[in-house]
Amino acid sequence: MMRETIPAEELLNKARAVGQYYGFTPLSSITTRARGSARERAGYPDAVTSLALDSVAETVSSFLKQCQNAACAPSPRQPLFIWHTNITPGRPVQKKATIQFHALGSDRAIADAVVIRALIALVRDLFHEEPCVRINSMGDKETRARYARELSNFFKKRSASLPEECMARSREDVFLAAEFAIARECAEDLPAPTEHLSDASRKRFEDLLEYLEMTETPYELGRTLISRGPVWNDTCFEICVGNRRVAWGSRYNDLVRHFFPSAPFSATGAVIQIASEGGIVKKLSPVKLRFSFVHIGDEAKRLSIRLAEDFRKAHVSLTQDIGVESLTEQIHLAERRNSPYLLIMGRKEALENSVILRNRKTQEQTVLPLFGLAERLKSFA
Repeated sequence: MMRETIPAEELLNKARAVGQYYGFTPLSSITTRARGSARERAGYPDAVTSLALDSVAETVSSFLKQCQNAACAPSPRQPLFIWHTNITPGRPVQKKATIQFHALGSDRAIADAVVIRALIALVRDLFHEEPCVRINSMGDKETRARYARELSNFFKKRSASLPEECMARSREDVFLAAEFAIARECAEDLPAPTEHLSDASRKRFEDLLEYLEMTETPYELGRTLISRGPVWNDTCFEICVGNRRVAWGSRYNDLVRHFFPSAPFSATGAVIQIASEGGIVKKLSPVKLRFSFVHIGDEAKRLSIRLAEDFRKAHVSLTQDIGVESLTEQIHLAERRNSPYLLIMGRKEALENSVILRNRKTQEQTVLPLFGLAERLKSFA
Protein backbone atom coordinates (compact mmCIF):
# COMPACT_ATOMS: atom_id res chain seq x y z
CA MET A 1 0.00 0.00 0.00
CA MET A 2 1.35 3.41 -0.98
CA ARG A 3 2.52 5.68 1.83
CA GLU A 4 0.24 8.68 2.28
CA THR A 5 2.36 10.57 4.81
CA ILE A 6 6.14 10.61 5.22
CA PRO A 7 8.09 11.97 8.22
CA ALA A 8 9.73 15.31 7.42
CA GLU A 9 13.11 14.19 8.72
CA GLU A 10 13.10 11.24 6.32
CA LEU A 11 12.14 13.51 3.43
CA LEU A 12 14.93 15.94 4.23
CA ASN A 13 17.63 13.31 4.68
CA LYS A 14 16.77 11.37 1.55
CA ALA A 15 16.43 14.51 -0.58
CA ARG A 16 19.85 15.70 0.57
CA ALA A 17 21.43 12.34 -0.21
CA VAL A 18 19.97 12.20 -3.70
CA GLY A 19 20.93 15.81 -4.35
CA GLN A 20 24.51 15.12 -3.26
CA TYR A 21 25.10 12.15 -5.58
CA TYR A 22 23.47 13.74 -8.62
CA GLY A 23 25.21 17.09 -8.16
CA PHE A 24 22.43 19.33 -6.82
CA THR A 25 23.41 22.10 -4.38
CA PRO A 26 20.85 23.00 -1.68
CA LEU A 27 19.39 26.45 -2.26
CA SER A 28 19.67 27.11 1.49
CA SER A 29 23.47 27.09 1.28
CA ILE A 30 23.38 29.65 -1.53
CA THR A 31 20.91 31.98 0.19
CA THR A 32 22.90 31.75 3.44
CA ARG A 33 25.98 33.10 1.64
CA ALA A 34 23.90 35.97 0.24
CA ARG A 35 22.43 37.13 3.57
CA GLY A 36 25.32 39.43 4.35
CA SER A 37 24.75 41.58 1.28
CA ALA A 38 22.61 44.73 1.33
CA ARG A 39 20.75 43.65 -1.79
CA GLU A 40 17.15 44.92 -2.00
CA ARG A 41 14.64 42.10 -1.94
CA ALA A 42 12.42 42.09 -5.01
CA GLY A 43 8.74 41.22 -5.13
CA TYR A 44 7.00 39.11 -7.72
CA PRO A 45 7.16 40.58 -11.25
CA ASP A 46 3.84 42.10 -12.31
CA ALA A 47 3.70 39.79 -15.32
CA VAL A 48 3.83 36.76 -13.02
CA THR A 49 1.16 37.96 -10.58
CA SER A 50 -1.25 38.41 -13.49
CA LEU A 51 -0.81 34.82 -14.69
CA ALA A 52 -3.14 31.98 -13.72
CA LEU A 53 -0.54 29.65 -12.23
CA ASP A 54 -1.10 26.06 -11.21
CA SER A 55 0.24 24.89 -7.84
CA VAL A 56 3.53 23.62 -9.29
CA ALA A 57 4.10 26.87 -11.19
CA GLU A 58 3.48 28.83 -7.98
CA THR A 59 6.09 26.68 -6.21
CA VAL A 60 8.63 27.21 -9.01
CA SER A 61 7.91 30.96 -9.03
CA SER A 62 8.63 31.11 -5.30
CA PHE A 63 11.91 29.28 -5.93
CA LEU A 64 12.89 31.73 -8.69
CA LYS A 65 12.06 34.68 -6.44
CA GLN A 66 14.47 33.34 -3.81
CA CYS A 67 17.13 32.86 -6.50
CA GLN A 68 16.55 36.44 -7.65
CA ASN A 69 16.87 37.85 -4.13
CA ALA A 70 20.08 35.89 -3.56
CA ALA A 71 21.49 36.98 -6.95
CA CYS A 72 21.71 33.28 -7.75
CA ALA A 73 21.96 32.81 -11.50
CA PRO A 74 23.99 30.48 -13.73
CA SER A 75 26.91 31.66 -15.82
CA PRO A 76 27.73 30.52 -19.38
CA ARG A 77 30.48 28.26 -17.97
CA GLN A 78 28.65 27.01 -14.91
CA PRO A 79 25.00 25.97 -14.96
CA LEU A 80 23.41 25.57 -11.54
CA PHE A 81 21.84 22.33 -10.37
CA ILE A 82 19.86 23.13 -7.22
CA TRP A 83 17.53 21.25 -4.89
CA HIS A 84 15.16 22.98 -2.49
CA THR A 85 12.52 22.14 0.10
CA ASN A 86 10.10 23.99 2.37
CA ILE A 87 11.28 21.83 5.30
CA THR A 88 13.50 24.06 7.45
CA PRO A 89 15.43 22.54 10.37
CA GLY A 90 14.45 24.15 13.66
CA ARG A 91 11.05 25.32 12.42
CA PRO A 92 7.61 23.65 12.47
CA VAL A 93 7.04 21.44 9.44
CA GLN A 94 4.25 22.37 7.05
CA LYS A 95 1.51 19.81 6.41
CA LYS A 96 2.36 19.62 2.72
CA ALA A 97 6.07 19.23 2.06
CA THR A 98 7.63 20.13 -1.27
CA ILE A 99 10.95 19.00 -2.70
CA GLN A 100 12.29 20.53 -5.89
CA PHE A 101 15.12 19.76 -8.30
CA HIS A 102 16.16 22.40 -10.82
CA ALA A 103 18.75 22.71 -13.59
CA LEU A 104 19.40 26.36 -14.46
CA GLY A 105 21.44 27.56 -17.42
CA SER A 106 21.68 24.37 -19.49
CA ASP A 107 19.79 23.96 -22.75
CA ARG A 108 21.09 20.44 -23.29
CA ALA A 109 19.10 17.25 -22.80
CA ILE A 110 21.43 16.19 -19.99
CA ALA A 111 19.75 18.76 -17.71
CA ASP A 112 16.33 17.13 -18.08
CA ALA A 113 17.88 13.65 -17.81
CA VAL A 114 19.65 14.39 -14.52
CA VAL A 115 16.52 15.95 -12.97
CA ILE A 116 14.48 12.90 -14.01
CA ARG A 117 17.08 10.45 -12.66
CA ALA A 118 17.26 12.27 -9.32
CA LEU A 119 13.48 12.21 -9.02
CA ILE A 120 13.31 8.49 -9.81
CA ALA A 121 15.90 7.76 -7.11
CA LEU A 122 14.08 9.85 -4.50
CA VAL A 123 10.63 8.45 -5.32
CA ARG A 124 11.95 4.88 -5.07
CA ASP A 125 13.43 5.67 -1.66
CA LEU A 126 10.31 7.38 -0.33
CA PHE A 127 7.60 5.03 -1.57
CA HIS A 128 9.52 1.73 -1.81
CA GLU A 129 7.92 1.07 -5.19
CA GLU A 130 9.09 1.27 -8.79
CA PRO A 131 7.83 4.55 -10.26
CA CYS A 132 6.42 5.07 -13.74
CA VAL A 133 7.94 7.96 -15.72
CA ARG A 134 5.81 9.48 -18.50
CA ILE A 135 7.32 12.04 -20.88
CA ASN A 136 5.93 14.29 -23.58
CA SER A 137 6.80 17.57 -25.28
CA MET A 138 4.55 20.58 -25.79
CA GLY A 139 7.24 22.34 -27.80
CA ASP A 140 8.13 26.02 -27.96
CA LYS A 141 5.80 29.00 -28.49
CA GLU A 142 5.55 28.26 -32.20
CA THR A 143 4.55 24.67 -31.49
CA ARG A 144 2.02 25.56 -28.77
CA ALA A 145 0.31 28.08 -31.05
CA ARG A 146 0.13 25.50 -33.85
CA TYR A 147 -1.17 22.82 -31.48
CA ALA A 148 -3.78 25.19 -30.04
CA ARG A 149 -5.17 25.72 -33.54
CA GLU A 150 -5.29 21.97 -34.11
CA LEU A 151 -7.17 21.46 -30.84
CA SER A 152 -9.61 24.25 -31.69
CA ASN A 153 -10.40 22.61 -35.05
CA PHE A 154 -10.72 19.23 -33.35
CA PHE A 155 -13.35 20.45 -30.87
CA LYS A 156 -15.31 22.31 -33.56
CA LYS A 157 -15.52 19.23 -35.79
CA ARG A 158 -16.65 17.02 -32.90
CA SER A 159 -18.97 19.42 -31.14
CA ALA A 160 -21.95 17.13 -31.68
CA SER A 161 -20.34 14.05 -30.11
CA LEU A 162 -18.42 15.54 -27.21
CA PRO A 163 -19.95 16.41 -23.79
CA GLU A 164 -21.28 19.95 -23.51
CA GLU A 165 -19.00 20.60 -20.53
CA CYS A 166 -16.00 19.78 -22.70
CA MET A 167 -17.19 22.14 -25.46
CA ALA A 168 -17.79 24.92 -22.93
CA ARG A 169 -14.22 24.58 -21.72
CA SER A 170 -12.90 24.58 -25.27
CA ARG A 171 -14.36 28.05 -25.76
CA GLU A 172 -12.32 29.27 -22.76
CA ASP A 173 -9.10 27.25 -23.03
CA VAL A 174 -8.49 24.47 -25.57
CA PHE A 175 -5.76 22.94 -23.39
CA LEU A 176 -8.16 22.79 -20.44
CA ALA A 177 -10.72 21.14 -22.70
CA ALA A 178 -8.12 18.64 -23.89
CA GLU A 179 -7.32 17.68 -20.29
CA PHE A 180 -11.04 17.25 -19.60
CA ALA A 181 -11.48 15.05 -22.68
CA ILE A 182 -8.48 12.92 -21.70
CA ALA A 183 -9.72 12.50 -18.12
CA ARG A 184 -13.20 11.50 -19.33
CA GLU A 185 -11.74 9.22 -22.03
CA CYS A 186 -13.99 10.75 -24.65
CA ALA A 187 -11.42 11.79 -27.26
CA GLU A 188 -9.30 8.85 -28.36
CA ASP A 189 -8.30 10.63 -31.59
CA LEU A 190 -7.19 13.83 -29.87
CA PRO A 191 -4.19 15.23 -31.78
CA ALA A 192 -0.84 14.75 -30.04
CA PRO A 193 1.44 17.76 -29.43
CA THR A 194 4.52 15.86 -30.67
CA GLU A 195 2.93 15.73 -34.13
CA HIS A 196 3.26 19.51 -34.38
CA LEU A 197 6.72 20.18 -32.90
CA SER A 198 8.99 22.74 -34.50
CA ASP A 199 12.33 21.46 -35.80
CA ALA A 200 14.17 22.84 -32.75
CA SER A 201 11.69 21.30 -30.28
CA ARG A 202 11.70 17.96 -32.08
CA LYS A 203 15.50 17.83 -31.96
CA ARG A 204 15.51 18.68 -28.24
CA PHE A 205 12.92 15.99 -27.48
CA GLU A 206 14.76 13.35 -29.51
CA ASP A 207 18.03 14.22 -27.74
CA LEU A 208 16.38 13.70 -24.35
CA LEU A 209 14.89 10.33 -25.31
CA GLU A 210 18.27 9.22 -26.63
CA TYR A 211 19.94 10.31 -23.39
CA LEU A 212 17.40 8.40 -21.30
CA GLU A 213 17.82 5.25 -23.38
CA MET A 214 21.63 5.39 -23.28
CA THR A 215 21.59 5.81 -19.48
CA GLU A 216 19.06 2.96 -19.13
CA THR A 217 16.49 5.27 -17.56
CA PRO A 218 13.00 3.70 -17.70
CA TYR A 219 10.29 5.85 -19.27
CA GLU A 220 7.22 5.70 -21.46
CA LEU A 221 5.85 8.25 -23.90
CA GLY A 222 2.88 10.10 -22.43
CA ARG A 223 0.91 11.00 -25.52
CA THR A 224 -1.89 12.49 -23.42
CA LEU A 225 0.40 14.32 -20.99
CA ILE A 226 -0.23 18.05 -21.44
CA SER A 227 1.30 21.09 -19.78
CA ARG A 228 -1.56 23.53 -19.78
CA GLY A 229 -0.18 26.54 -17.90
CA PRO A 230 1.29 29.64 -19.58
CA VAL A 231 4.77 29.13 -18.14
CA TRP A 232 5.76 25.65 -19.36
CA ASN A 233 7.51 24.80 -22.61
CA ASP A 234 9.06 21.84 -24.41
CA THR A 235 9.61 18.71 -22.32
CA CYS A 236 7.09 17.87 -19.62
CA PHE A 237 7.06 14.74 -17.49
CA GLU A 238 5.35 13.15 -14.53
CA ILE A 239 6.35 10.43 -12.10
CA CYS A 240 3.61 8.17 -10.80
CA VAL A 241 3.47 5.51 -8.11
CA GLY A 242 0.58 3.18 -8.66
CA ASN A 243 -2.03 5.36 -10.34
CA ARG A 244 -1.08 8.54 -8.49
CA ARG A 245 1.12 11.35 -9.73
CA VAL A 246 3.73 12.22 -7.11
CA ALA A 247 5.95 14.56 -9.13
CA TRP A 248 5.62 16.90 -12.09
CA GLY A 249 8.34 18.60 -14.11
CA SER A 250 8.88 20.67 -17.23
CA ARG A 251 11.06 23.22 -18.96
CA TYR A 252 10.08 26.75 -17.94
CA ASN A 253 12.26 29.15 -19.95
CA ASP A 254 9.43 31.68 -20.35
CA LEU A 255 8.91 31.94 -16.58
CA VAL A 256 12.62 32.62 -16.00
CA ARG A 257 12.48 35.70 -18.24
CA HIS A 258 10.13 37.45 -15.81
CA PHE A 259 12.59 37.09 -12.91
CA PHE A 260 15.85 37.53 -14.86
CA PRO A 261 14.90 39.82 -17.79
CA SER A 262 18.41 41.15 -18.40
CA ALA A 263 20.03 37.73 -18.74
CA PRO A 264 17.39 34.99 -19.18
CA PHE A 265 18.52 31.38 -19.27
CA SER A 266 17.19 27.92 -19.95
CA ALA A 267 15.67 26.07 -17.02
CA THR A 268 14.05 22.77 -16.21
CA GLY A 269 12.68 21.63 -12.88
CA ALA A 270 10.37 19.30 -11.04
CA VAL A 271 8.40 19.33 -7.81
CA ILE A 272 7.33 16.57 -5.42
CA GLN A 273 4.43 17.50 -3.15
CA ILE A 274 3.48 15.12 -0.34
CA ALA A 275 1.80 15.17 3.06
CA SER A 276 4.32 15.27 5.87
CA GLU A 277 4.18 14.58 9.57
CA GLY A 278 4.49 17.65 11.77
CA GLY A 279 7.05 18.47 14.39
CA ILE A 280 10.44 20.14 14.19
CA VAL A 281 13.33 18.65 12.24
CA LYS A 282 16.82 18.74 13.70
CA LYS A 283 19.61 20.53 11.84
CA LEU A 284 21.46 18.25 9.45
CA SER A 285 25.08 17.44 10.20
CA PRO A 286 27.53 18.54 7.49
CA VAL A 287 28.77 15.83 5.11
CA LYS A 288 32.53 15.41 4.64
CA LEU A 289 32.92 14.53 0.99
CA ARG A 290 35.88 12.24 0.31
CA PHE A 291 35.51 12.09 -3.47
CA SER A 292 34.64 14.53 -6.24
CA PHE A 293 33.81 12.86 -9.55
CA VAL A 294 34.78 15.00 -12.57
CA HIS A 295 34.13 14.01 -16.16
CA ILE A 296 34.33 15.36 -19.69
CA GLY A 297 32.45 14.27 -22.81
CA ASP A 298 29.06 12.67 -23.41
CA GLU A 299 30.30 9.11 -22.88
CA ALA A 300 31.63 9.98 -19.44
CA LYS A 301 28.55 12.03 -18.54
CA ARG A 302 26.22 9.15 -19.37
CA LEU A 303 28.29 6.75 -17.29
CA SER A 304 28.38 9.20 -14.37
CA ILE A 305 24.56 9.30 -14.32
CA ARG A 306 24.40 5.51 -14.17
CA LEU A 307 27.14 5.27 -11.54
CA ALA A 308 25.43 7.74 -9.19
CA GLU A 309 23.12 5.03 -7.86
CA ASP A 310 26.01 2.61 -7.28
CA PHE A 311 27.84 5.22 -5.21
CA ARG A 312 24.69 6.14 -3.28
CA LYS A 313 23.75 2.55 -2.44
CA ALA A 314 27.32 1.86 -1.30
CA HIS A 315 27.27 5.04 0.85
CA VAL A 316 30.48 6.32 -0.72
CA SER A 317 31.02 9.93 0.37
CA LEU A 318 31.02 11.41 -3.13
CA THR A 319 29.50 14.20 -5.18
CA GLN A 320 29.75 15.39 -8.77
CA ASP A 321 28.73 18.23 -11.12
CA ILE A 322 27.17 16.32 -14.00
CA GLY A 323 25.77 19.35 -15.81
CA VAL A 324 29.01 21.37 -15.85
CA GLU A 325 30.76 20.84 -19.19
CA SER A 326 34.18 22.33 -18.40
CA LEU A 327 36.67 19.96 -16.74
CA THR A 328 38.58 22.96 -15.36
CA GLU A 329 35.40 24.33 -13.78
CA GLN A 330 34.54 20.95 -12.27
CA ILE A 331 38.00 20.67 -10.72
CA HIS A 332 37.64 24.23 -9.38
CA LEU A 333 34.37 23.24 -7.69
CA ALA A 334 36.00 20.10 -6.29
CA GLU A 335 38.82 22.19 -4.82
CA ARG A 336 36.29 24.44 -3.10
CA ARG A 337 34.78 21.35 -1.48
CA ASN A 338 38.30 20.27 -0.46
CA SER A 339 37.70 16.62 -1.32
CA PRO A 340 40.89 14.57 -0.66
CA TYR A 341 40.37 12.52 -3.84
CA LEU A 342 39.33 13.18 -7.43
CA LEU A 343 37.76 10.61 -9.72
CA ILE A 344 38.52 11.67 -13.30
CA MET A 345 36.89 10.26 -16.41
CA GLY A 346 37.34 11.40 -20.00
CA ARG A 347 36.26 9.81 -23.25
CA LYS A 348 39.20 7.36 -23.21
CA GLU A 349 38.38 6.14 -19.70
CA ALA A 350 34.67 5.90 -20.48
CA LEU A 351 35.32 3.71 -23.52
CA GLU A 352 37.71 1.55 -21.49
CA ASN A 353 35.29 1.32 -18.52
CA SER A 354 37.85 2.80 -16.16
CA VAL A 355 38.42 5.89 -14.05
CA ILE A 356 41.49 7.71 -12.70
CA LEU A 357 41.73 8.11 -8.93
CA ARG A 358 43.93 11.09 -7.97
CA ASN A 359 45.14 11.84 -4.45
CA ARG A 360 44.99 15.64 -4.32
CA LYS A 361 47.67 15.86 -1.62
CA THR A 362 50.32 13.64 -3.25
CA GLN A 363 49.07 13.91 -6.88
CA GLU A 364 49.46 10.13 -7.09
CA GLN A 365 47.14 8.60 -9.71
CA THR A 366 45.70 5.10 -9.99
CA VAL A 367 43.59 3.68 -12.82
CA LEU A 368 40.62 1.71 -11.48
CA PRO A 369 38.09 -0.43 -13.40
CA LEU A 370 34.43 0.58 -13.16
CA PHE A 371 33.41 -2.93 -12.19
CA GLY A 372 33.19 -2.98 -8.40
CA LEU A 373 34.33 0.65 -8.21
CA ALA A 374 31.93 1.75 -5.46
CA GLU A 375 33.04 -1.01 -3.10
CA ARG A 376 36.72 -0.45 -3.94
CA LEU A 377 36.47 3.24 -3.03
CA LYS A 378 35.45 2.34 0.51
CA SER A 379 39.06 1.33 1.18
CA PHE A 380 40.08 4.95 0.57
CA ALA A 381 37.45 6.36 2.92
